[in-house]
Amino acid sequence: MIEVRPLALEGVFEILPSKFGDDRGFFSETYNADSLAAAGISLKFVQDNHSFSAAKGVLRGLHYQLPPRAQDKLVRVVKGSILDVVVDIRRNSSTFRKWVSLEVSAAKWNQILVPKGFAHGFVTLEENTEVIYKVTDYYSPEHDRGIRFDDPSIGIDWPLEASTLQLSDKDQKAPLLDGSEIFP
Repeated sequence: MIEVRPLALEGVFEILPSKFGDDRGFFSETYNADSLAAAGISLKFVQDNHSFSAAKGVLRGLHYQLPPRAQDKLVRVVKGSILDVVVDIRRNSSTFRKWVSLEVSAAKWNQILVPKGFAHGFVTLEENTEVIYKVTDYYSPEHDRGIRFDDPSIGIDWPLEASTLQLSDKDQKAPLLDGSEIFP
């Protein structure tokens, strides 16, 4: 059984899979297409990605792919925890530039669904954090884009001081939203 809970931006959901445990450990069905379809979410995932971050404060994002290679993402944490952030980058949306965050962790056993038209990023809240996410289209370098994590026009309230964050060169050089190619 999978519970689906809407978050503050339309199309962004927290997914809560059931977990069944005993003295041996646990079992959980973390993805079930029929259960999600019953909740109104019908997606075909084509690729799984797995990231490992050794330190607390690793920030990855804000990332997205442009159409026709835009991706929906289903993100979960198998070890550690993250603050996951989703930003509406659909220029004609009533929630353009708005963001929502959710703590996703192995302990909570929750997931976040990020639809097309939203930039996505996260910061690790613990050392040795592992994140796995499904996507609905393959990685396409030609369509891959990013936005600065600290863009003042978005105003994300990250839980750690910017000076302590670890970012890739690509993410450090990402443009502000106003200088980015985004969704119409």
